[in-house]
Amino acid sequence: MTVDVERIIQCIKQGDQDSVQAQLDDYNTEYSQCFFFNVEEKERKKQRELEEFRKNKVREYVPDSDSDLGSDDDECEDTELVLRRRLASALMWFIRTQLQPGVLRVCLRTLRILSRDRQALAPFITDSAILTLARLGGVSSLPIPGHEEDEEREEHEQWGSACGTTRSESRPTNSSNSGSKAYSLDTHGRMREVIIETRGERRGSYRANGIHSMLARGKRDARGERDEEGDDWYDDGEVWRKEAVKALCNVIYNSQRAQERASALKLLPGLSEKLKDSIRSAAPPSGQFYDLRLLFLLTALRPELRKQLQQARGVSMLTAVLEQCLEVRWVEDYEAVTGPRAAPISRDASQRAIEILKILFNITYSMHRQEPDEEEAALYRHLAAVLRHCLLLSCEEEELVDELQGHTVNLLSALPLQCLDVLLSVRLSKGSRESSGINMDCVHSLLLFMEKRLDRGQKLKEKLTPVLNLLTESCRGHRETRHYLRQQILPPLREVGLRPEQGDTLRGKLVRLMTHVDTDLKYCAAELLFVLCKENVGRFVKYTGYGNAAGLLAARGLLSGRGPSPKPQYSSDSDSDTEEYRQAKDKINLVTGRVEEQQPDPMEGMTEEEKEAEAVRLMSMFNRLSRNKIIQPMGVTADGRLAPLCGQWRYSSLEEEEEEQEIDFEDELD
Repeated sequence: MTVDVERIIQCIKQGDQDSVQAQLDDYNTEYSQCFFFNVEEKERKKQRELEEFRKNKVREYVPDSDSDLGSDDDECEDTELVLRRRLASALMWFIRTQLQPGVLRVCLRTLRILSRDRQALAPFITDSAILTLARLGGVSSLPIPGHEEDEEREEHEQWGSACGTTRSESRPTNSSNSGSKAYSLDTHGRMREVIIETRGERRGSYRANGIHSMLARGKRDARGERDEEGDDWYDDGEVWRKEAVKALCNVIYNSQRAQERASALKLLPGLSEKLKDSIRSAAPPSGQFYDLRLLFLLTALRPELRKQLQQARGVSMLTAVLEQCLEVRWVEDYEAVTGPRAAPISRDASQRAIEILKILFNITYSMHRQEPDEEEAALYRHLAAVLRHCLLLSCEEEELVDELQGHTVNLLSALPLQCLDVLLSVRLSKGSRESSGINMDCVHSLLLFMEKRLDRGQKLKEKLTPVLNLLTESCRGHRETRHYLRQQILPPLREVGLRPEQGDTLRGKLVRLMTHVDTDLKYCAAELLFVLCKENVGRFVKYTGYGNAAGLLAARGLLSGRGPSPKPQYSSDSDSDTEEYRQAKDKINLVTGRVEEQQPDPMEGMTEEEKEAEAVRLMSMFNRLSRNKIIQPMGVTADGRLAPLCGQWRYSSLEEEEEEQEIDFEDELD
């Protein structure tokens, strides 16, 4: 059964709250899963027509041409779009009046659904609408616009229909095309005059540009609609606060104009104050996830807000919220209580922690390039200690563990390297992994995380690059980390009959990445292995093969094998060889990195003259391919880089010999 939107608007005009609630419940049920209105409504219409055709075995109307069908669809879409705008306009006015809690809840849920439609956002992107949703969402400390009356007039002109009435005292006016007037209470408790109209014209909408790469248009909220099912567990105030913030999240995400106005209206300080209040409370409110999601959207989409939050001590505030969310208990300054027997954190706490990590990354992603002062270093060390706790936590669902660790790795890679020493400063305990007396539980967790992402093989660049870079920089900065990872990734060679990229070992998986089509990904994998080899060319070729290593060596100017002396941060520990490697060392093909099977000599039985003639023929073939620009012969320069070979042999007397050889070759064929 199709919901009559026009009837809902009329009920709003009449102030019949019970009818509005009942009809909006039906509307919300029908459109709760609708994210692309124009497309999905067209599909719904086709499905209804198909069902009607199957039922009656006849069509009521068959268009004469495809153009007729298209025009009808466009007209239908325009009508439905105008109705959605008018419904949004009416509801935005209606929620500013005195409503029953249940009615307010269902109105906000409808607004949340309508806010998904980018073409129907005009009623949502005024200052009055944004402030109304923010206040209903529990965001206080917001400015009161001084141009409210002018904006009401502007809303009437832009929206085309501001429909509503309340149970408060109203006064009738002459009916005309311009509508009627009524008095109602605004969000500040003042009486105001409102224009009531039921018809309007079509208006344009704003589109968002420059969306953050982590945002996906049309992606369903990870929490889904489960919150709606559990609404009865909370009071109506909590429910409508969540619905208001959800709607505001949609508006901010879908409209660049709304992003600009939210920045101008100081929405960020209001959200920050709300989060600070939650820190002081015994338990965070149930809707904190959506407050964090809104804060993430603002910092992801508005660069000036990232800087503003950072300058307002946002890192310290969000770290405190993260500690409260994960219920962190400290043993020492940078050591939290963790253990394998600790209970997994709840789904709600996991999702809130993920949002906090995303916000922190937005405001700290450039910090690793800067030298922190003493106060900042202490702040980032404390944050790194909390992030170490995040890496070792378990969640109720495996997907949440992976997502939580992924965002933790992203944030760790954004922090200054010198502040990550706290990851290794935890005391050893029973069952801890160690290297040279240093606790390696955190490093091992990162290693397992990297291997898990390698095995999945999906979105490798996005998923693997942060952890590869983090491990590489940690190996450069901490000898114990490099030593432990080398033992795990590059143990002494034993299987000399396998190519380095073969097998299911971590070494094999990383070497396979060194020839990946994505340049950034293969460079990150090669860089990690190179650092594990202490940037020694010979050792690097030994573990990866010259063919796999050539890309990194060429980029660094090390193809000649003569590179700079080892870096001072690397220790002088020796690379012990196994007995199997020592026995097969002279037989290993350096290009492939393994012992090759004995191959027959292709020149066996040939005289010296025949060998020389074959060499000249091959040279002439290479020359021809080079002249036709099919290949470009390269050589290694004195500084170890690739460069095109000089044309000494290509354009010399060899050309005459080539012509003679071609003539002789053709004579032999004849």
